[in-house]
Amino acid sequence: MDQATQHESKVSRRLTEETAPEVCDLIYLPRLASFSAAFPYLTEVNEAHLLMLHSRKLVSDTIAQKLASAILQMDRDGPEQVKLDPQREDAYFNYEAHLISLTEPDVGGRLHTARSRNDILATIDRLVARDQVITLLDTLAILRQTVLEQAAKYVETVMPGYTHLQPAQPMTYGFYLAGIAQALERDSNRLVQAYEHINLSPLGAGAFAGTPFEIDRKETARLLGFPGVIDNTLDAVASRDFIFEIMAALTLLATTWSRIAQDYFVWSTDEFGLIHFSDSVAGTSSIMPQKKNPVVLEYLKGRAGKVLGLFTGAMASLKGTNFSHTGDANRESIAGFAEMIQECQYGLELLNLVIHNAAPREQDMLNRARRNFCSATDLADALVSKADMSFRQAHHVVGAVVREAMDAHHNADEITAEMVNRAAHMQTGTSTMLSIDTVLTSLDPLLSVKKRERGGPAPASVNNTIEHGREILTRDQKQNASRKTMLSESRMQRRKQTTELANL
Repeated sequence: MDQATQHESKVSRRLTEETAPEVCDLIYLPRLASFSAAFPYLTEVNEAHLLMLHSRKLVSDTIAQKLASAILQMDRDGPEQVKLDPQREDAYFNYEAHLISLTEPDVGGRLHTARSRNDILATIDRLVARDQVITLLDTLAILRQTVLEQAAKYVETVMPGYTHLQPAQPMTYGFYLAGIAQALERDSNRLVQAYEHINLSPLGAGAFAGTPFEIDRKETARLLGFPGVIDNTLDAVASRDFIFEIMAALTLLATTWSRIAQDYFVWSTDEFGLIHFSDSVAGTSSIMPQKKNPVVLEYLKGRAGKVLGLFTGAMASLKGTNFSHTGDANRESIAGFAEMIQECQYGLELLNLVIHNAAPREQDMLNRARRNFCSATDLADALVSKADMSFRQAHHVVGAVVREAMDAHHNADEITAEMVNRAAHMQTGTSTMLSIDTVLTSLDPLLSVKKRERGGPAPASVNNTIEHGREILTRDQKQNASRKTMLSESRMQRRKQTTELANL
């Protein structure tokens, strides 16, 4: 080999110089770090493509048998047996080089007939995303189950509800959790909708303009467990919007868990004292011996910000790209996808731990609801229903009562009928006589909760929500199990056909 040949590109005779060390070290070598993760998916794509080429007589029986044997040998040996060379740019060229070494150039090189790295990468991205969504849906189902179980346990645990972090109206801890369950249900639905967009095959699109070879795209789709193909070959390789849908859904999910963590963060403080966590989910201080720090809650809130940042970075990378295959559109824009998946997997597991460990201080919750004026709306409602007062007038009357009580340093459960009737006369100029029983009943948070049906915190209403949530969860779990079964069966069938081809 002469000196000039030694310095040519290892993947193209168009390029007369080998790749610069900086490009290898800073671009290609970091990409090769994910070779082990991509290896099984590249094997799947190669199996499906080979079987299709053979069935369409685009490769001979002899060539197909040698290729099938080599693909299976590489799968048995594992990715660690493939020598990774950044001068070959990426996973595909390194895989192909090893395949050729196991066969010969005229055999190994034929597997690339009627395809491009572009449609291979697009297919692998969909295979990866499909598996990751299935795993996330399973983890979300576990979390939803925990939330529903805890909601059912605390259906009658009355506590103050807050708006603007100020006492607002009585609710129950079970009602709060039932609301979270519905939010997580929507998070699951968004991932399911993304899955439907993922689950189409781009293989056979080539670089972007298809191929003149008479391939069967529907056959490779079937072999890979896809129910159909992306018809337009440009769209097939240009678009990663299925990944951005997942990232958007996960950003919403992370925002949900961060808001939940913030509630627990506040409620578990000494000043609120509504929720207690076991020591197993807490940390301490290096200097202050009394400290019990909510490290898991802080982690969840902080990592939600990281998830948002990954999504923002992805969209920023995408927005200025052409609608075709480019490195910034289809590689750099999704560079943080795997990290986001991992962060969300961890976040869901930790949130499950938090909700399972969160123990409401039930008596403290009830006492706080009795004292902190969160039943004031019920007193205004009583003036409307018992004294035939407009709600706006009632609002002014009760506001004056609350002001008087606060000025006198009285709690809500110390409000008297005389205070209400006096304020009514001062605000409206008419005599309104509510009995003490009516006043006390209106200000009782236990009774307030029981009156609020039709989706409110009344135990019967919350139990209905929980039961409906369980039905939907069971349905979702069955559907995800079906997805896993279908993909497992397609993998087994494809491997069986490849093995039969290798044994011709």
